[in-house]
Order: sequence, then C-alpha cells, then structure tokens
Amino acid sequence: GAAAAQQILDISTTARAMQQGDVVRLDVVCRCERVTGPGTAFVFGHEVPLAPEAGRAAWTGLIGIDLDTRPGRHDVRVAVELPEGAPVVQVYTFEVRAKAFPTRQLTVAPRYVEPPADQIQRILAEDRRLDAMWEVATTRAQVGPFQAPVTVKGRNTFGARSVFNGQARNPHAGVDFSSPTGTPVAAPAAGRVALAEDLYFTGRTVILNHGRGLYSVLAHLSRLDVREGDEVTRGQTVGAVGATGRATGPHLHWGTRLLGARVDPLSLVELLAP
Repeated sequence: GAAAAQQILDISTTARAMQQGDVVRLDVVCRCERVTGPGTAFVFGHEVPLAPEAGRAAWTGLIGIDLDTRPGRHDVRVAVELPEGAPVVQVYTFEVRAKAFPTRQLTVAPRYVEPPADQIQRILAEDRRLDAMWEVATTRAQVGPFQAPVTVKGRNTFGARSVFNGQARNPHAGVDFSSPTGTPVAAPAAGRVALAEDLYFTGRTVILNHGRGLYSVLAHLSRLDVREGDEVTRGQTVGAVGATGRATGPHLHWGTRLLGARVDPLSLVELLAP
C-alpha cells in the first residue's frame, strides 16, 4: 500500500486569489534525498499532471477553480513515485472563497439568442467537439509564460451573468478587449493550434493547446493567420480582431480552460507572467 503515514511532502499553493475562476499553482517538494519519478494530483474529479522539476525532488501543477465550484474546503490528493518502495500519497486541503460576479445586459442579432432550426445540429456538433477537446491534456515541458493577446486593457467581464436580448444565458467565460477591427492578436503563450475555423457563436476562432489541459480561446476574429496543427510561440500573430459570431461590436474575446474548468485568463497572466 501507499505510505500515507509519513508526511514527507511539503505541499503549497499560490494564486492571485483562491476564488471561483482562478488558477492555482500547486507546488510539491519531497523531503527525500533522491530525485523522484512522476507525480499526479487529484482534485475536483480530475487528475492534474504534475511536472517534475529538473534535478530536485519537486513537482508543479496547475489547478483550475471553475466558475461554479462551490465555496468551502476542498481536498487535493497528491501521489508521487519514489525511486524505491511504494508511492507516497498525501492529502492537502485548501479553501475556495466565493466571488460576486456582475450581470450584463447585451443586445445581439436574434439568431444568436434563438438560433434558426437549420443551425441547431451545427451548434450541438460544435459543443460536443469543444467539450471533448477540453478533456485532452497533452504533455508539455513548460506551460507559459502568459501575456495578454492585445495591448489594450481587458474589460473584467469574466464570470458576468450574461443576459442576451432579455434572456439569461451561460456566464461569460472570458475577458473582452475592445480593439478596432484588424488589430493583430498574439498567442498569449506557446502552444499548438487545436482549432482555427468559423464557429456559430464565437465566429472565426483560434483555440490554442498550451499543454497539461490548458487551452486559450481567441474569438470573434476578422481573419485567421494559423491552421490546425501549427506550433506557435508566445507573441506570434494568430489572427486579427473582428466582430464575427455573437458580438455586439469589434472586440477580442479571450477565454481559457484548464482541464475543462472555466478560468479567468488574467489570473494566468498574473500567475505565469514572463
């Protein structure tokens, strides 16, 4: 069995705020002499891959606190493999604080609130495809650093309860940047293009896979400058600002998903700044 009794792991967390929608860095250091094997953490029903640090018995991982995570105490179960003997398993508890999100009223073309019947199958197919994408956690040696994709300051609309044409819809899972059409959009971090095409609600969209289950969604673009499968570096232009899809005017929507959790991109910029 696992050696649970010996508390030889020092576990800590770092975050902008331990609130709904934030990204948390999990640091695990083993008080053991030898460099160790792989590690994983289990939290919110997900396995979180832990990346080993070179030359020392330590690992780091990223945890996403979804918008709908209930406030209160949550356990992270950490399991690491030692060079000899059973794996070490330890439980670490952290507290998620509630966050108050605003409500915003928006007016858009009626087809984006009550889509025409001939578009329903397309919308459902796109939803299924994206839901499957968020579950794929590819390995990458380093995740980040992160920067904002445009130079203007983003409107802090993350988590806002959105009411379109008087009808309540899902909370806003991103940050909006008001920029003129044609403004270049940069990759916020290195990654691989998982999708670059026109989607019903988000218009011309680029989705970047940053590794370890972390994705960026760059939406409402006027043009696409990359193709699926391309490797991009941080700061590389991937498209341009537009108003395609369900948009009230030219702006960039930047959303991030971490193992499916809807997280605030600005918390990533703060946590994993260059």
